[in-house]
Amino acid sequence: MNSTQLSFFTLSAYFDTGHFKSACFLAVLLLYVCIVGANLLLILVICVNRTLHEPMYLFLLSLFVNELYGSSGLFPFILVQILSDSHTMSAPLCLLQIFIVYSYGGIEFFNLAVVRNIVFFIVFCPLSVILYTYSQIFRVCFSGCEQSRQKAVATCTPHLASLLNFTCAATLEILQNRLYMNTFPSTLRVFLSLYFMTCIPLFNPLMYGLKLSKIRLSCKNLITKSALH
Repeated sequence: MNSTQLSFFTLSAYFDTGHFKSACFLAVLLLYVCIVGANLLLILVICVNRTLHEPMYLFLLSLFVNELYGSSGLFPFILVQILSDSHTMSAPLCLLQIFIVYSYGGIEFFNLAVVRNIVFFIVFCPLSVILYTYSQIFRVCFSGCEQSRQKAVATCTPHLASLLNFTCAATLEILQNRLYMNTFPSTLRVFLSLYFMTCIPLFNPLMYGLKLSKIRLSCKNLITKSALH
């Protein structure tokens, strides 16, 4: 019986950047360093600060670890491909990356779903209200006192932004894989395919780090202490 074993794939979406190869490599490397730095900083802050050892922050810790997992499964390969003259991928490596993408997306969705439930509890436990959508959260809280409004905005905004960003990125990724998109420019298709695992790992730590006051203050204290020493 004759059999054919597929050993590698040709990545036709990659194109020769010519004289801009070094610039593209440095730009992607800088993005990867920023992702690793931002997530490691928040992981360190949550681990060393006992006041952040609460359910919501522990699941955010899991979220930031997952960002490192997803980006580390993609960026080194992209950096190698930018410098390479032949854009190919072995079949085992392709299967590994598929596993990383799907496991990253599943863990990301799980963490965001758990944090969502914790946010509901934090916002509505003092109000003794059970609601299921963010529109209802903001409607009820904005109709309350000023303290309730501030708490709703401070608690819900970063998570809502992260959830919407993840949903849009996942939808674009699914559409990329299910629809015929050869009529779109190749640059746009490459951007859409990479957005899911390049922008989200940087967006989430920045959003939570800047918007959640406990994490923001803990980061400032840690950086200040490090600078003094």
